[in-house]
Amino acid sequence: MQPAQKDAHTLIVEAIDQGVYRPGDRLVESELADRFGVSRTPIREALQRLETQALLTRDGRSLIVASLSHDQLAELYAVRTELEALAARLAAQHAAREEITVLAAMVEEDRALLGDPQALAKANRRFHAQIHRASHNRYLLQQLGMVHRSMALMAKTSLAAEGRGETALAEHQAIVDAIAARDGDRAAQALRDHLSTAFEVRLREEARGL
Repeated sequence: MQPAQKDAHTLIVEAIDQGVYRPGDRLVESELADRFGVSRTPIREALQRLETQALLTRDGRSLIVASLSHDQLAELYAVRTELEALAARLAAQHAAREEITVLAAMVEEDRALLGDPQALAKANRRFHAQIHRASHNRYLLQQLGMVHRSMALMAKTSLAAEGRGETALAEHQAIVDAIAARDGDRAAQALRDHLSTAFEVRLREEARGL
């Protein structure tokens, strides 16, 4: 899909998610219009929507990319963990054989990305999105979409921590194995364990930066 075919809201969220704009960065309507090659009206509407969604916040008259406090981060992980665990449970029940094959292939292909945290982070998002789709529950997908928009506010990926990439892929494999076995309880628990470890790593890295 070419950038011009995406709406302004999606373009800005993706730019935040990819680290083009980081927490605290000021977003200027004219600059965004030039960057994405769209008129200022859809950019203005997208900025208003992003402010409503709490991805942007006011700094005087300017809009800046919001940042997550320690408490907000914990709250976000709590909600994400339960929603994603439900997605894994439903995927174990409803995923087509082909969807499970794709998930397994993703884990194998992502091994080639070890050592490149940003590429691995992008692949990680694809992997989780595939589980979401495999749940075959449109309402859950809507809620997960909201959560993952907020995840874009995290300044850096936990996969940058030493050794995290290898352990994350092992955890992904455990999730896929449980889904393939049609074991909803084990799939949900494997997903919870995966996100619990990711949160712990992020907190440890945050503490080191204090």
